Amino acid sequence: MGAARVTDLTARARAWSRAEVEPGVNDPAPSATVLRQRIASAAAHGFLGVQVPQALGGLGLPFSAKLALGEALAQVDFGSAMAVLNTHNVAEQLARLWPQSTAAPWVRAIVSGERVACTALTEPEAGSDFAAIQTRATRTAAGWQLDGQKTWIINACYADLVVVYAQTDPQRGAAGIGAFLVEAQRPGFHRVSEQPLGTVPTLGVGGFRLEGYVCPAEAVVSPPGEAFKDILHAINGARTYVAAMCCGMVESCLQIAAEYGQSRHTFGKPLMGHQGWRWALAQASVDLAAARLLVGQAAAHIDAEADAQVSAAQAKIFATGMAQTHIAKLLHAMGAEGLHAHHPFTRHLQAVQAATFTDGATEMLLERVARQFNRPSNAP
Repeated sequence: MGAARVTDLTARARAWSRAEVEPGVNDPAPSATVLRQRIASAAAHGFLGVQVPQALGGLGLPFSAKLALGEALAQVDFGSAMAVLNTHNVAEQLARLWPQSTAAPWVRAIVSGERVACTALTEPEAGSDFAAIQTRATRTAAGWQLDGQKTWIINACYADLVVVYAQTDPQRGAAGIGAFLVEAQRPGFHRVSEQPLGTVPTLGVGGFRLEGYVCPAEAVVSPPGEAFKDILHAINGARTYVAAMCCGMVESCLQIAAEYGQSRHTFGKPLMGHQGWRWALAQASVDLAAARLLVGQAAAHIDAEADAQVSAAQAKIFATGMAQTHIAKLLHAMGAEGLHAHHPFTRHLQAVQAATFTDGATEMLLERVARQFNRPSNAP
């Protein structure tokens, strides 16, 4: 039954992407209204509640189902896939960390598409080095006062709700970081006017300042001492589904190139009839299969609540590199035809470059994988 539900979910996701996303996918600067409407449409199809318990309006499916959804959506547009999953993740986090009675109104508002959400970690001076964040949370009689700035946040140009990570005690380092639910309509929240991200505009990337923002005590999502560990777990998941999205982008390019190779003739025969031409597709298929095995391994660790730090890093390192290589090669195999805007090659090439930065740059992930070799020889 679970497998059938996931199959149905991904089929609906592909159909929705073709109908709702693809027609306007080449708009270089979609408005916040358009992006919000797209999230609302995704909500109507159940995409914002995949991991949310059924009691709170979700589907109650495991992480691997969200992974499959992300890959299906990214076949058309990486930015839209990330926007959907970033909203979903806040609903899942609140449902998991808060008592059901507290979480219910917030989670239902997100799952229904009434409210758009995002998670804010990155700052002007802190990206992959998350522990270096400078946004401060100061305890007050009313709860917490938040001050600081966030940037490069997916969905931030139009989100209503933001899970903000802030430092409560710099002396404690990572252990001093807490997570707070912030409402964009309340005093003290100021969106920062940023240039649209021209390469992947559907990410809805933006920033904001918090100046004397008062966060009630009951809006603490994850307290200091727990928030850092919780977000690292979430980042392992994000690295894994970003890797899956890269697989989805390569899959779409591979399908288009294969179809073109059957119909386009050169020197008296189809392109597919030329050995050198079809080898490019074969190698892409081999590496895509390998990437999916790494993604599947990381997803299995996450579903089993096992340590996925290394497997998630390995999956993202390999999948992003694989996508950078093979989307370019498949575009080359298409010739000038591949440059047409109705094909996804150039769009996916830009997106996969963004993917290499998302949730940990490749170099940082290589260091994470290498760390396992620094253990003493007798360590378990």
